[in-house]
Amino acid sequence: MSWMRPLGSTGMNVSALGLGTVKLGRDQGTKYPEGFTIPDDRSATALLAQAKALGINILDTAPAYGKSEVRLGALLNGQRNDWLICSKVGEEFDAGSSHFDFSPEHTITSIERSLLRLKTDTIDMVLVHSDGNDLQIINQHGTLEALELLKDRGLIRAFGMSTKSVPGGLAAAAASDLVMLTYNLKEQEDAAVLDECIRLGKGAMIKKVFASGHLAQDHADPVQASMDLVFSHPGTSTAIIGTIRASHLKANVLAARRALGLGES
Repeated sequence: MSWMRPLGSTGMNVSALGLGTVKLGRDQGTKYPEGFTIPDDRSATALLAQAKALGINILDTAPAYGKSEVRLGALLNGQRNDWLICSKVGEEFDAGSSHFDFSPEHTITSIERSLLRLKTDTIDMVLVHSDGNDLQIINQHGTLEALELLKDRGLIRAFGMSTKSVPGGLAAAAASDLVMLTYNLKEQEDAAVLDECIRLGKGAMIKKVFASGHLAQDHADPVQASMDLVFSHPGTSTAIIGTIRASHLKANVLAARRALGLGES
């Protein structure tokens, strides 16, 4: 299997791993088992350089990730063409808590704001940041229709949904370009969504590969076991991993390469 892979029928080729950037902008209200310190610009720049050197070409961010979008806009100065950026709409994080707005009006305003923060003319991928009511969002709020209009305007290249249920994932696959779904050693119900993405030719982005840091410990090497699982399914386009540690980033890439049968170089 290849390190660079088609993202469904979007025309974009994505690296097997993408870098999640919540830890570049937010250290409150996270589900990680341990606390962390948001890296300064020098450390963040080094992390991005390492990710690029390791063959990663996707950065995953969101308005709900605190200052992540703003920081990426500055840190990627002169490098925009080296990266595919995935951002989101729907969830806002203020004063230590999340709130949601899936209206078409907020969706459009959110994208316009993200474009300014990221200092770019186009966002490659945009996902709806679900609050868990996947089907209600898809069927009643008009969020995906608003993203379709933004795609037609050239402000985004592809859109989809970061889902929290199998029915939501299946519906999102039918109604959009790509789905972000949970698939790990603890949670594998969304295998049905991966199957559907194959059938429909849609992109599939895996989140929570390591269960937000809560890895199953009944494996001798849970990181390798996680990568083996994720890439054993042919529907997987890419897996997003969130780390700010250089050693973890390198280890994750090596584990993914082994899972893909690519060796360690």
